[in-house]
Amino acid sequence: MATMIPNFPARSLTTEGHQVETPLQSSGLPPDPPARIKFKRLDKTAKHIMQIIDKEAVEEVKVQREIPDIRPGYIVQLKVEVPENKRRVSILKGIVIARRNAGLNTTFRLRRLVAGVGVESLFPLYSPNIKEIKVLDKKKVRRAKLYYLREKMNALKKQ
Repeated sequence: MATMIPNFPARSLTTEGHQVETPLQSSGLPPDPPARIKFKRLDKTAKHIMQIIDKEAVEEVKVQREIPDIRPGYIVQLKVEVPENKRRVSILKGIVIARRNAGLNTTFRLRRLVAGVGVESLFPLYSPNIKEIKVLDKKKVRRAKLYYLREKMNALKKQ
């Protein structure tokens, strides 16, 4: 009795104790092992990809306009486009009391006096609404966050 053996490339078939070799394997070359799939932790890979995209976005914004190094203790003047009225640009002057570094989402907190009342505003550093940032003065500070200036009104009146 002649049995038909199906021709599978580069594999050996085992049926009930005896082994049948296919013509590809009999050529003397060892069979190729199946490609091994490496499973990486996708959450780590995704974070790495987001960091790359974030850096590219920051570099793109820096190419479009000049953004000075802003640190706590700097007195800055901002030209900010008001979101409600796109044509109006308001000028804000105040002291930077905090900065939060988070790539494209980097923010800084500006404290200024409005009609004798201290007002704090939080601005994204790379926001398209900020048209210009000018550093007027640099005060020497020893803290990263100058929240103690909230109680001291005189620090703002010297501007």
